[in-house]
Amino acid sequence: MSALYTSHPTVTSTLDVDRSDSTYREWLKDAVRKVQADANRSADTHLLRFPLPEQWGIDLYLKDESTHPTGSLKHRLARSLFLYGLCNGWIRPGKPVIEASSGSTAVSEAYFAKLIGVPFIAVMPRTTSPEKCRLIEFHGGRCHFVDDPRSMYEASAALAAETGGHYMDQFTYAERATDWRGNNNIAESIYQQLRLERYPEPAWVVATPGTGGTSATIARYVHYMQYDTRICVADPENSCFFDGWVHEDPEASSDCGSRIEGIGRPRMEPSFIAGAVDRMMKVPDAASVAAVRALEQVIGRKAGGSTGTGLWCALRIVAEMVAESRTGSVVTLLCDPGDRYLDKYYSDAWLAEQGLDIAPYTRTIDTFLAEGRWQEALPA
Repeated sequence: MSALYTSHPTVTSTLDVDRSDSTYREWLKDAVRKVQADANRSADTHLLRFPLPEQWGIDLYLKDESTHPTGSLKHRLARSLFLYGLCNGWIRPGKPVIEASSGSTAVSEAYFAKLIGVPFIAVMPRTTSPEKCRLIEFHGGRCHFVDDPRSMYEASAALAAETGGHYMDQFTYAERATDWRGNNNIAESIYQQLRLERYPEPAWVVATPGTGGTSATIARYVHYMQYDTRICVADPENSCFFDGWVHEDPEASSDCGSRIEGIGRPRMEPSFIAGAVDRMMKVPDAASVAAVRALEQVIGRKAGGSTGTGLWCALRIVAEMVAESRTGSVVTLLCDPGDRYLDKYYSDAWLAEQGLDIAPYTRTIDTFLAEGRWQEALPA
């Protein structure tokens, strides 16, 4: 009996392993408080009207995410990712946060890393705009460049392993870190701001995919609230989302990076929830630039290229509604300010270098706004 007991011991008391640390828990509480306080002291972003002829009976709006403290739509995402990482115990004091990003997410994450006092490293393509790099460094972050955008994921994971830090991985966690049922997310905010408009439930909301998290949040909220709004995703050139969605291919890929910073990916990202999306549109990069320049002429505001991608798609949807004598509202996003891209989308020299001719697309927009007729652009 003695030998049997020795080889198969019986547990006669409670097993108890306590890894809690009071110093860490106090740091964690303070870090979460600081991130939540950022949201509490921030006013909601504006919903701007894009003027259309009154007789059309259609209202077009842009949700102006450029007014966040870090100047872009990604401020919401970064706040959610930091809360997610902190509450999961992944972000630790003194250890760096690492992110794969083409720019705006990294700017916002650098801000929150500085807020809670941890180092931040952004892994990004070497072609990222200098202004975004300056903003990351302004907020205390460090830039780590890669030549091939497709290598950002592996480089980020390697840096996290090397430093003992946390790879935030926005492309995986964007759709799950955000509370899509409400809690003043972007979708709930849009509907609250439309409450007193003549068409409070939009016919369409247009999003542009980087991680895919924004379209997932808006689509899920629409379904959860049982609205009839449809979700359209506008994808730029050199991105695989459109092909992956059309062919229902989760392995779709693209061989080169997007010229429209912040959106378009070389692989189908985990946060892009294809089944929640009603429609997709492939937008030529020249059309994105033409639309963002038209926006400046109409409302006097410069915006980034991703805003142009969404605006082109939204104007096409408005044109369909005009042609079918339908009324209603359409919403798209003003993702970030144009001063980050003066050397790109507002530079004729850059357009020439890239071989982009925006003239046909500019004519399409001008003709539509003046006459209500959409004539497909015919590039030279």
